[in-house]
Amino acid sequence: MLALIAVVVFVLVAAGVFALASLFDERRSHARVLRERLSTVQQASERHASEELALLRDELLSEIPTLNRMLQRSPSISRLQHFLNQADVKMRAGKFLLFTLGSGALLGLAVLFLTDTPLFAAGGLLLGLFIPYFYVSFQRTRRFQKFEELFPEAIDTLARAVRAGHAFTTALELIANEMAEPVSTEFRKLFEEQKFGLPLRDALLNLAERMPIVDVKFFVTAVMLQRETGGNLAEILDNLSYVIRERFKILRQVRVYTAQGRLTMMLLMALPPIVVVVMMVMNPDFIKPLFYDKMGHAMIVVGITLQTIGYLVIRKIIRIQV
Repeated sequence: MLALIAVVVFVLVAAGVFALASLFDERRSHARVLRERLSTVQQASERHASEELALLRDELLSEIPTLNRMLQRSPSISRLQHFLNQADVKMRAGKFLLFTLGSGALLGLAVLFLTDTPLFAAGGLLLGLFIPYFYVSFQRTRRFQKFEELFPEAIDTLARAVRAGHAFTTALELIANEMAEPVSTEFRKLFEEQKFGLPLRDALLNLAERMPIVDVKFFVTAVMLQRETGGNLAEILDNLSYVIRERFKILRQVRVYTAQGRLTMMLLMALPPIVVVVMMVMNPDFIKPLFYDKMGHAMIVVGITLQTIGYLVIRKIIRIQV
Protein backbone atom coordinates (compact mmCIF):
# COMPACT_ATOMS: atom_id res chain seq x y z
CA MET A 1 0.00 0.00 0.00
CA LEU A 2 2.88 2.39 0.80
CA ALA A 3 4.39 1.71 -2.62
CA LEU A 4 1.06 2.51 -4.29
CA ILE A 5 0.78 5.80 -2.37
CA ALA A 6 4.33 6.69 -3.37
CA VAL A 7 3.53 6.03 -7.02
CA VAL A 8 0.39 8.20 -6.85
CA VAL A 9 2.31 11.06 -5.18
CA PHE A 10 5.06 10.81 -7.79
CA VAL A 11 2.53 10.99 -10.63
CA LEU A 12 0.80 14.05 -9.10
CA VAL A 13 4.08 15.90 -8.52
CA ALA A 14 5.31 15.06 -12.04
CA ALA A 15 2.02 16.28 -13.51
CA GLY A 16 2.29 19.56 -11.57
CA VAL A 17 5.86 20.16 -12.71
CA PHE A 18 4.91 19.34 -16.28
CA ALA A 19 1.98 21.78 -16.15
CA LEU A 20 4.17 24.62 -14.84
CA ALA A 21 6.80 23.95 -17.49
CA SER A 22 4.09 23.93 -20.16
CA LEU A 23 2.86 27.38 -19.06
CA PHE A 24 6.33 28.90 -19.49
CA ASP A 25 6.83 27.02 -22.73
CA GLU A 26 3.49 28.26 -24.07
CA ARG A 27 4.64 31.88 -23.76
CA ARG A 28 7.83 31.05 -25.60
CA SER A 29 5.78 29.23 -28.22
CA HIS A 30 3.60 32.31 -28.84
CA ALA A 31 6.72 34.44 -29.30
CA ARG A 32 8.16 31.87 -31.69
CA VAL A 33 4.96 31.88 -33.76
CA LEU A 34 5.05 35.68 -34.02
CA ARG A 35 8.68 35.60 -35.17
CA GLU A 36 7.89 32.98 -37.78
CA ARG A 37 4.96 35.01 -39.13
CA LEU A 38 7.07 38.15 -39.36
CA SER A 39 9.85 36.26 -41.14
CA THR A 40 7.29 34.80 -43.56
CA VAL A 41 6.02 38.29 -44.42
CA GLN A 42 9.56 39.51 -44.99
CA GLN A 43 10.41 36.53 -47.20
CA ALA A 44 7.25 36.99 -49.26
CA SER A 45 8.52 40.31 -50.66
CA GLU A 46 11.83 38.67 -51.63
CA ARG A 47 10.26 35.64 -53.33
CA HIS A 48 10.31 35.55 -57.12
CA ALA A 49 7.04 35.16 -58.98
CA SER A 50 8.27 32.02 -60.73
CA GLU A 51 8.81 30.10 -57.49
CA GLU A 52 6.28 27.36 -56.80
CA LEU A 53 4.32 27.85 -53.59
CA ALA A 54 2.83 25.14 -51.38
CA LEU A 55 0.05 25.36 -48.83
CA LEU A 56 0.96 23.37 -45.73
CA ARG A 57 -1.30 22.63 -42.81
CA ASP A 58 0.33 22.43 -39.40
CA GLU A 59 -1.75 19.86 -37.55
CA LEU A 60 -2.16 20.61 -33.85
CA LEU A 61 -2.08 17.39 -31.88
CA SER A 62 -2.15 18.94 -28.41
CA GLU A 63 -2.81 22.35 -26.90
CA ILE A 64 0.31 21.92 -24.75
CA PRO A 65 3.25 23.11 -26.91
CA THR A 66 5.84 20.70 -25.46
CA LEU A 67 3.56 17.70 -25.79
CA ASN A 68 2.52 18.83 -29.28
CA ARG A 69 6.13 18.89 -30.48
CA MET A 70 6.74 15.43 -28.99
CA LEU A 71 3.63 13.96 -30.63
CA GLN A 72 4.34 15.47 -34.05
CA ARG A 73 7.44 13.28 -34.32
CA SER A 74 5.33 10.10 -34.40
CA PRO A 75 3.33 9.14 -37.52
CA SER A 76 1.16 6.89 -35.34
CA ILE A 77 -0.14 9.90 -33.41
CA SER A 78 -1.09 11.61 -36.68
CA ARG A 79 -3.02 8.51 -37.66
CA LEU A 80 -4.72 8.59 -34.25
CA GLN A 81 -5.77 12.20 -34.85
CA HIS A 82 -7.14 11.18 -38.25
CA PHE A 83 -9.02 8.35 -36.53
CA LEU A 84 -10.56 10.81 -34.06
CA ASN A 85 -11.56 13.14 -36.90
CA GLN A 86 -13.29 10.29 -38.71
CA ALA A 87 -15.29 9.55 -35.56
CA ASP A 88 -16.13 13.28 -35.24
CA VAL A 89 -14.71 13.31 -31.70
CA LYS A 90 -13.85 16.89 -30.77
CA MET A 91 -10.61 16.01 -29.02
CA ARG A 92 -6.93 16.36 -29.84
CA ALA A 93 -4.76 13.26 -29.95
CA GLY A 94 -2.67 14.46 -27.01
CA LYS A 95 -5.70 15.01 -24.82
CA PHE A 96 -7.09 11.64 -25.87
CA LEU A 97 -3.86 9.90 -24.85
CA LEU A 98 -3.88 11.62 -21.45
CA PHE A 99 -7.53 10.68 -21.01
CA THR A 100 -6.72 7.08 -21.93
CA LEU A 101 -3.88 6.91 -19.40
CA GLY A 102 -6.11 8.39 -16.71
CA SER A 103 -8.89 5.93 -17.49
CA GLY A 104 -6.51 2.99 -17.30
CA ALA A 105 -4.97 4.18 -14.02
CA LEU A 106 -8.35 4.79 -12.35
CA LEU A 107 -9.80 1.44 -13.38
CA GLY A 108 -6.62 -0.39 -12.38
CA LEU A 109 -6.57 1.24 -8.93
CA ALA A 110 -10.29 0.56 -8.46
CA VAL A 111 -9.85 -3.14 -9.27
CA LEU A 112 -6.80 -3.31 -6.99
CA PHE A 113 -8.72 -1.85 -4.04
CA LEU A 114 -11.69 -4.16 -4.64
CA THR A 115 -9.84 -7.44 -5.19
CA ASP A 116 -6.35 -6.77 -3.76
CA THR A 117 -4.98 -8.90 -6.63
CA PRO A 118 -2.22 -7.46 -8.85
CA LEU A 119 -3.22 -9.72 -11.76
CA PHE A 120 -6.78 -8.39 -11.82
CA ALA A 121 -5.44 -4.85 -11.37
CA ALA A 122 -3.28 -5.32 -14.48
CA GLY A 123 -6.35 -6.58 -16.35
CA GLY A 124 -8.33 -3.55 -15.20
CA LEU A 125 -5.48 -1.28 -16.31
CA LEU A 126 -5.49 -2.80 -19.81
CA LEU A 127 -9.26 -2.62 -20.01
CA GLY A 128 -9.23 1.03 -18.95
CA LEU A 129 -6.65 1.80 -21.63
CA PHE A 130 -8.78 0.23 -24.36
CA ILE A 131 -12.23 1.52 -23.32
CA PRO A 132 -11.74 5.03 -24.86
CA TYR A 133 -10.45 3.48 -28.08
CA PHE A 134 -13.45 1.14 -28.25
CA TYR A 135 -15.78 4.10 -27.76
CA VAL A 136 -14.14 6.11 -30.55
CA SER A 137 -14.18 3.06 -32.82
CA PHE A 138 -17.89 2.58 -32.13
CA GLN A 139 -18.60 6.24 -32.90
CA ARG A 140 -16.56 6.01 -36.10
CA THR A 141 -18.41 2.90 -37.30
CA ARG A 142 -21.80 4.40 -36.50
CA ARG A 143 -20.89 7.61 -38.35
CA PHE A 144 -19.80 5.61 -41.41
CA GLN A 145 -23.04 3.64 -41.35
CA LYS A 146 -25.12 6.80 -41.19
CA PHE A 147 -23.10 8.27 -44.05
CA GLU A 148 -23.72 5.15 -46.14
CA GLU A 149 -27.47 5.36 -45.54
CA LEU A 150 -27.67 8.99 -46.69
CA PHE A 151 -25.09 8.77 -49.47
CA PRO A 152 -27.46 7.46 -52.23
CA GLU A 153 -29.83 10.36 -51.54
CA ALA A 154 -26.91 12.78 -51.81
CA ILE A 155 -25.91 11.28 -55.15
CA ASP A 156 -29.51 11.62 -56.39
CA THR A 157 -29.53 15.28 -55.34
CA LEU A 158 -26.23 15.83 -57.11
CA ALA A 159 -27.55 14.18 -60.29
CA ARG A 160 -30.74 16.30 -60.27
CA ALA A 161 -28.73 19.48 -59.76
CA VAL A 162 -26.40 18.62 -62.66
CA ARG A 163 -29.34 17.69 -64.87
CA ALA A 164 -30.96 21.04 -64.03
CA GLY A 165 -27.92 22.88 -65.37
CA HIS A 166 -25.97 23.64 -62.20
CA ALA A 167 -22.20 23.33 -62.15
CA PHE A 168 -20.75 20.36 -60.32
CA THR A 169 -19.19 22.56 -57.62
CA THR A 170 -22.49 24.41 -57.12
CA ALA A 171 -24.22 21.05 -56.71
CA LEU A 172 -21.70 20.16 -53.99
CA GLU A 173 -22.63 23.32 -52.09
CA LEU A 174 -26.31 22.40 -52.48
CA ILE A 175 -25.70 19.02 -50.83
CA ALA A 176 -23.68 20.67 -48.04
CA ASN A 177 -26.59 23.00 -47.27
CA GLU A 178 -29.55 20.62 -47.61
CA MET A 179 -28.39 17.14 -46.54
CA ALA A 180 -28.23 15.89 -42.96
CA GLU A 181 -25.11 15.03 -40.97
CA PRO A 182 -22.55 13.60 -41.59
CA VAL A 183 -23.01 13.92 -45.37
CA SER A 184 -23.38 17.70 -45.18
CA THR A 185 -20.13 18.09 -43.20
CA GLU A 186 -18.05 15.97 -45.56
CA PHE A 187 -19.42 17.61 -48.71
CA ARG A 188 -18.94 21.04 -47.17
CA LYS A 189 -15.27 20.20 -46.64
CA LEU A 190 -15.10 18.98 -50.23
CA PHE A 191 -16.70 22.17 -51.52
CA GLU A 192 -14.52 24.47 -49.41
CA GLU A 193 -11.29 22.69 -50.36
CA GLN A 194 -11.88 23.16 -54.10
CA LYS A 195 -13.25 26.66 -53.48
CA PHE A 196 -10.01 27.77 -51.83
CA GLY A 197 -7.85 26.55 -54.70
CA LEU A 198 -7.29 22.83 -54.20
CA PRO A 199 -7.76 20.88 -57.46
CA LEU A 200 -11.04 18.99 -57.55
CA ARG A 201 -9.21 15.69 -58.03
CA ASP A 202 -7.23 16.20 -54.80
CA ALA A 203 -10.35 17.33 -52.94
CA LEU A 204 -12.17 14.16 -54.03
CA LEU A 205 -9.23 12.02 -52.95
CA ASN A 206 -9.32 13.75 -49.55
CA LEU A 207 -13.00 12.85 -49.29
CA ALA A 208 -12.18 9.21 -49.99
CA GLU A 209 -9.44 9.35 -47.33
CA ARG A 210 -11.75 10.87 -44.71
CA MET A 211 -14.52 8.37 -45.50
CA PRO A 212 -12.84 5.05 -46.44
CA ILE A 213 -16.07 3.50 -47.71
CA VAL A 214 -16.43 1.45 -50.90
CA ASP A 215 -19.34 3.57 -52.15
CA VAL A 216 -17.33 6.79 -51.73
CA LYS A 217 -14.44 5.27 -53.67
CA PHE A 218 -16.87 4.36 -56.49
CA PHE A 219 -18.20 7.90 -56.48
CA VAL A 220 -14.75 9.50 -56.55
CA THR A 221 -13.55 7.19 -59.33
CA ALA A 222 -16.67 7.80 -61.44
CA VAL A 223 -16.45 11.58 -61.13
CA MET A 224 -12.72 11.71 -61.92
CA LEU A 225 -13.16 9.45 -64.96
CA GLN A 226 -16.07 11.54 -66.23
CA ARG A 227 -14.08 14.75 -65.93
CA GLU A 228 -11.13 13.23 -67.79
CA THR A 229 -12.99 11.31 -70.53
CA GLY A 230 -16.35 13.08 -70.72
CA GLY A 231 -19.86 11.63 -70.68
CA ASN A 232 -23.24 12.21 -69.09
CA LEU A 233 -22.47 12.85 -65.42
CA ALA A 234 -26.14 12.77 -64.35
CA GLU A 235 -26.63 9.32 -65.89
CA ILE A 236 -23.44 8.04 -64.28
CA LEU A 237 -24.59 9.27 -60.86
CA ASP A 238 -28.04 7.70 -61.34
CA ASN A 239 -26.48 4.33 -62.12
CA LEU A 240 -24.14 4.63 -59.15
CA SER A 241 -27.04 5.41 -56.81
CA TYR A 242 -28.93 2.37 -58.13
CA VAL A 243 -25.93 0.09 -57.58
CA ILE A 244 -25.48 1.35 -53.99
CA ARG A 245 -29.14 0.77 -53.14
CA GLU A 246 -29.05 -2.75 -54.59
CA ARG A 247 -25.94 -3.49 -52.54
CA PHE A 248 -27.80 -2.38 -49.42
CA LYS A 249 -30.62 -4.81 -50.23
CA ILE A 250 -28.17 -7.71 -50.51
CA LEU A 251 -26.44 -6.62 -47.30
CA ARG A 252 -29.74 -6.64 -45.40
CA GLN A 253 -30.50 -10.12 -46.70
CA VAL A 254 -27.10 -11.30 -45.50
CA ARG A 255 -27.79 -9.85 -42.04
CA VAL A 256 -31.04 -11.83 -41.92
CA TYR A 257 -29.27 -15.04 -42.89
CA THR A 258 -26.52 -14.52 -40.27
CA ALA A 259 -28.89 -13.50 -37.44
CA GLN A 260 -28.65 -16.94 -35.81
CA GLY A 261 -24.86 -16.80 -35.80
CA ARG A 262 -24.83 -13.32 -34.26
CA LEU A 263 -27.31 -14.42 -31.57
CA THR A 264 -25.16 -17.47 -30.82
CA MET A 265 -22.09 -15.29 -30.48
CA MET A 266 -23.84 -12.93 -28.03
CA LEU A 267 -25.12 -15.82 -25.92
CA LEU A 268 -21.76 -17.57 -25.75
CA MET A 269 -19.98 -14.33 -24.82
CA ALA A 270 -22.51 -13.34 -22.15
CA LEU A 271 -23.05 -16.75 -20.54
CA PRO A 272 -19.77 -17.12 -18.53
CA PRO A 273 -19.95 -13.66 -16.86
CA ILE A 274 -23.62 -14.21 -16.03
CA VAL A 275 -22.86 -17.61 -14.47
CA VAL A 276 -20.04 -16.08 -12.36
CA VAL A 277 -22.29 -13.27 -11.10
CA VAL A 278 -25.12 -15.67 -10.27
CA MET A 279 -22.76 -17.96 -8.37
CA MET A 280 -21.32 -15.00 -6.43
CA VAL A 281 -24.84 -14.10 -5.31
CA MET A 282 -26.15 -17.61 -4.61
CA ASN A 283 -23.04 -19.41 -3.35
CA PRO A 284 -20.03 -17.08 -2.77
CA ASP A 285 -17.93 -19.73 -1.02
CA PHE A 286 -18.09 -21.95 -4.08
CA ILE A 287 -16.78 -19.27 -6.47
CA LYS A 288 -14.16 -17.68 -4.14
CA PRO A 289 -11.27 -20.02 -5.13
CA LEU A 290 -11.63 -18.73 -8.67
CA PHE A 291 -10.53 -15.25 -7.52
CA TYR A 292 -8.22 -15.99 -4.57
CA ASP A 293 -6.38 -19.13 -5.68
CA LYS A 294 -3.51 -19.20 -8.18
CA MET A 295 -5.14 -22.05 -10.08
CA GLY A 296 -8.30 -19.98 -10.28
CA HIS A 297 -6.36 -17.04 -11.71
CA ALA A 298 -4.89 -19.31 -14.39
CA MET A 299 -8.36 -20.64 -15.21
CA ILE A 300 -9.67 -17.08 -15.62
CA VAL A 301 -6.84 -16.21 -18.01
CA VAL A 302 -7.44 -19.37 -20.04
CA GLY A 303 -11.19 -18.75 -20.09
CA ILE A 304 -10.84 -15.16 -21.30
CA THR A 305 -8.37 -16.29 -23.97
CA LEU A 306 -10.72 -19.01 -25.24
CA GLN A 307 -13.66 -16.59 -25.17
CA THR A 308 -11.70 -14.10 -27.27
CA ILE A 309 -10.66 -16.77 -29.79
CA GLY A 310 -14.24 -18.02 -30.05
CA TYR A 311 -15.52 -14.46 -30.60
CA LEU A 312 -13.02 -13.83 -33.38
CA VAL A 313 -13.81 -17.14 -35.11
CA ILE A 314 -17.60 -16.65 -35.01
CA ARG A 315 -17.21 -13.03 -36.10
CA LYS A 316 -15.11 -14.16 -39.06
CA ILE A 317 -17.79 -16.67 -40.06
CA ILE A 318 -20.77 -14.32 -39.91
CA ARG A 319 -19.07 -11.31 -41.55
CA ILE A 320 -19.69 -11.58 -45.27
CA GLN A 321 -18.40 -8.82 -47.50
CA VAL A 322 -20.91 -7.45 -50.02
